[in-house]
Amino acid sequence: MSIENKEVIDIVSVDKEGNAVLTISDHLPWDDENEHLLLLQDKINLYLGVIEDGQLFDNYPNAKGRHIIIEIVALESPNKDGFLFLERVKGILTSAGYGFEFRQKSLGDTFEE
Repeated sequence: MSIENKEVIDIVSVDKEGNAVLTISDHLPWDDENEHLLLLQDKINLYLGVIEDGQLFDNYPNAKGRHIIIEIVALESPNKDGFLFLERVKGILTSAGYGFEFRQKSLGDTFEE
């Protein structure tokens, strides 16, 4: 799954602290036309819709009762507009009671267990 598929949640997991983490897998470069931002916005809105309508808990019952974090794992570093967008998203999600994280990973990085 990836950011380009606006119909599904890419990854659902439980982190070491017991949070339910919904991850967006983002492999795209940040563009001057901000099409990337629109894709991220659509994907985040999908995630929020799935949370708010209860579908997340129907499909992933292990997420019930946990703090929810929306995480973006990207290959590319954000441009100026990207950083501004991510800061706004963090504020909105935090005020709604959710967590937000952004991580940049390179192709050679490995994920820790």
